[in-house]
Amino acid sequence: MVLTTVALLGLAFSLDLLIGEPPNALHPVAWFGRLVGTLDREWGTSERGQRLAGVGIAILAPLVPAAIAGGLVFALSEVSPLAAAVAAGVVLFVTTSLRSLLDLTETVVAATERGDESGVDRSGDLETARERVRGLVGRDTSTLSPAEIRSAAVESASENLADGLVATLLPFALLAPLSLPAAAAVAAWVKGVNTLDSMLGYPSKPHGTASARLDDLVMWLPARITAVAIAVARVDPFALERANAWAREPPSPNSGWPMATLACVLSVRLTKPGVYDLNVDAELPTVADGERAVTVVGQAAVVAVIVAVVLATGSTAIARALEGTAALLEAVVPAFGAFAEPVLERVAWRPAEVAS
Repeated sequence: MVLTTVALLGLAFSLDLLIGEPPNALHPVAWFGRLVGTLDREWGTSERGQRLAGVGIAILAPLVPAAIAGGLVFALSEVSPLAAAVAAGVVLFVTTSLRSLLDLTETVVAATERGDESGVDRSGDLETARERVRGLVGRDTSTLSPAEIRSAAVESASENLADGLVATLLPFALLAPLSLPAAAAVAAWVKGVNTLDSMLGYPSKPHGTASARLDDLVMWLPARITAVAIAVARVDPFALERANAWAREPPSPNSGWPMATLACVLSVRLTKPGVYDLNVDAELPTVADGERAVTVVGQAAVVAVIVAVVLATGSTAIARALEGTAALLEAVVPAFGAFAEPVLERVAWRPAEVAS
């Protein structure tokens, strides 16, 4: 079971390296995004009514991709275990993203390098950087300096490592040795929760409040595991202690951990003007810092994969222990029943004997 899970991880990451993000027309996450788009409207005349509708959206909407993914893998398992395994690997592929994240971050950093060159017209390169970084962040980038653009790209790379990889990878690896349909379903469910939050989780959208709160709950552990992975990748065990001073600065209860940890291991300042400022005693990232950030995020992804394999190994060991316990019970219970039956018959007979 561990080997099967490792093979599925290999399949998913091989597809990611070879293909990257599928085009939107073929991407199941984009399909789900269109569904969320139809739900992104006013559901009542009062804010309370919209919030109540949002609770239903948060509960029911992520179950759609979960049911489709889990149902598909289950149906295929009835026909061909190999086909079911391949389908589960493809589900993991479409619910995670690494190559596109690293490529886009690298592209933004490279564009700011050209924009930083003195003595040349840098407006075109800065506009390219501002346009590309919008694929990573939702903030207004029109007035950001090259260093602030790099900061946005670097902090988003760390946050998206948690959202786009760790959050789906680890539960998939934990459940895959036990049930491939369940593993596929939970990966799709987590991705659905993340997508809901990214599209609806804004203060201006009361119907997205429940989705934002659910995402906060789901991402609590993955964000902190990602922070640990970043510290391990840089062999900096005290980075988490330093990051603790800044991790609660962002409004999100989770995103600050990977962002602050990356800021500390790189010794750079990461900022969203007017919202948060992490590791304020350092300087904003240079081009070299941005390039190092891409490397560190890639290394942290490798650490996350190792953690996933460890989880799969532990899950397999538990499954085997449970199977052994079940087999032992199957052997012991009949024998105990054969031994206890005469005793029970005697106990049942004695009151009648006394009464006579």
